[in-house]
Amino acid sequence: MAAPVLRCAAGQTIFSAGDAADSIMYVLKGTVKLSVVSKMGREAVVAIVRAGDFFGEACLADRRKRERTATAMSRSAVVVIDRTDMGQVLRTEPALRDRFIEHMLLRNLRAEADLLDQLVSSCEQRLARALLLLARYGKRCKRPKKVLPMMSQSTLAGIVGSTRSRVNYFMNRFERLGFIERAGGLTIKRSLLRVSQETNHAR
Repeated sequence: MAAPVLRCAAGQTIFSAGDAADSIMYVLKGTVKLSVVSKMGREAVVAIVRAGDFFGEACLADRRKRERTATAMSRSAVVVIDRTDMGQVLRTEPALRDRFIEHMLLRNLRAEADLLDQLVSSCEQRLARALLLLARYGKRCKRPKKVLPMMSQSTLAGIVGSTRSRVNYFMNRFERLGFIERAGGLTIKRSLLRVSQETNHAR
């Protein structure tokens, strides 16, 4: 199956909520955020996908319109697979079908973990966990990517479900305690794991 590759600059919109949902995407390179915007104009980041991940899969469930906006967070390369072609591939190529099923199972587990995190963890813990996940700490068979591209505090706030001012406070605290560095990129240190494992503070 030949599928076009979309090459995106950092900050480029790949698709927007309301666009036709006629394809599924596969990330070859880079990082993409999936977000929704409330009626009050507040952005919530519902997922971060990276190389080896699919997104836009709701089109396979007969969703005709995109419900989320996908934005490249860094220079990215994304394979665009037509919805009909993807259905055919899932029926005829067991290896890709197994990879896609694994992706969906992991996505569901992550969604459950994120919901639990919102219910029981402090803002500080949620931010620490988000940074550790972005750096791939704890991800099996992957070496942590300790240095991340700098991202806005508004984006981080959208990921953890808090305000930019709260994120700014905790980022400054993490830097002061030596858990992160912000020179030449965002460096995430393993010691940040201590924060995500602490007894909950006030939210």
